[in-house]
Amino acid sequence: MTVDLALDLGREAMMVALLLSAPMLVAGMVVGIVLSLLQAVTQIQEQTLTFVPKIVAMVAAAVLTMPWMAQKILEYSAKLFGPF
Repeated sequence: MTVDLALDLGREAMMVALLLSAPMLVAGMVVGIVLSLLQAVTQIQEQTLTFVPKIVAMVAAAVLTMPWMAQKILEYSAKLFGPF
């Protein structure tokens, strides 16, 4: 294994990890922003109010994108363990 191949595999592993985590992170960010705006408008300053909706949104995003994530993991694994 050459250095270039190792660097390419590491770069691709990081890109796959970022790609797989993106749906959950985006869902949590959107819910967090919406709830923060709602809290600012209603002047409810309860910190624990955003915790449960964020968790629910992130779990829902994970469940909805599970087939796509599995496909990406299988593609990466096939490329990783396949012939160079």
